Amino acid sequence: MTLLALHAGLTTDEQLRVFEPAEKGHRKVIVSTNIAEASVTIDGIKFVVDSGFVKIRTYNPSTAMSSLTTAPISQASATQRAGRAGRTSAGFCYRLYTERAYEQLQPTTPPEITRTDLTTPIIQLKSLGIDDLMKFEWVSSPPAESVLRALEGLAHAGMIGEDGRLTVIGEKVAECPVEVNIARMLFASKDHKCGEEILTIAAMTTIQEGDHLTLLNVYNAFTRYGRSSSWCKSHALSFRAMSRAVSIRSQLKKYMQRFGLPLESCEGDAKRLRKCLVTGYWRNVARWTADGTYRAVRGDTVLHVHPHSVLFTRKPRSGWVIFHEMEETKKTQYVFLYSGED
Repeated sequence: MTLLALHAGLTTDEQLRVFEPAEKGHRKVIVSTNIAEASVTIDGIKFVVDSGFVKIRTYNPSTAMSSLTTAPISQASATQRAGRAGRTSAGFCYRLYTERAYEQLQPTTPPEITRTDLTTPIIQLKSLGIDDLMKFEWVSSPPAESVLRALEGLAHAGMIGEDGRLTVIGEKVAECPVEVNIARMLFASKDHKCGEEILTIAAMTTIQEGDHLTLLNVYNAFTRYGRSSSWCKSHALSFRAMSRAVSIRSQLKKYMQRFGLPLESCEGDAKRLRKCLVTGYWRNVARWTADGTYRAVRGDTVLHVHPHSVLFTRKPRSGWVIFHEMEETKKTQYVFLYSGED
């Protein structure tokens, strides 16, 4: 038996291995995320085993937190999964759920706009002159609370004024091809004199999860060792992802130069760097409690440090942390913590 994985975190070469024919006397088994659900045809696939679940990103406007949750798939997704078998010859699909469970599935997957943070879409709409969002004809209408919370956050961040229109800084942020919180950090780097480091962190957070300062160190090491694929392999990193980070950093650098943002280095001053990070993640702040858990400032949600975080076995000196996103599991709520704040 030849066991292969297929997901977005693999390198191109690793992904292409699933298309290679199985060796004589071997059965090829591919364990895949929903990346293989549509638009992928793999010759020789005879059987599909459908778990009936998918991990999707959802958003809670009350706590202003995004999370990755495991949820039942839709009937449309079930049909797509079954279609992976029998593309080039007869095939079978084994669904690990009953026919009654299938009938109770939603017909289609809810549109992403109904389960995502609308901060970035709204600031982009306003940059196009669409200020009255209540009269805007959405293809799929998002929850009213999501719209109101996004407007509230933009107002508190100084992106929109009392008249509901974009401020000067809001217009500049709207032109940056990144999330609002990351763009806000880029502009704040001028005051904290850490443009070089924030530029790197901004590029890395678009391609990989992890602690901010760790991502910075990883990128610096990658460039220090000549952007080598062998170095990435020896450190369990995706060369494809790291190369993409280099490209994204180069693009963002042009935007910083366009807006006159200096590319200064903080020269190892982590305190200045953390202060700049707070300007972007000011809504994602949590405080440490005596029982070892954290409490989110917004919503007072109980959070636990994710095992992948460098803070998993540490207590932040100041007792405060910022985080990028929350990941919810069946047992508890984890949070990717990035930087302790003084």
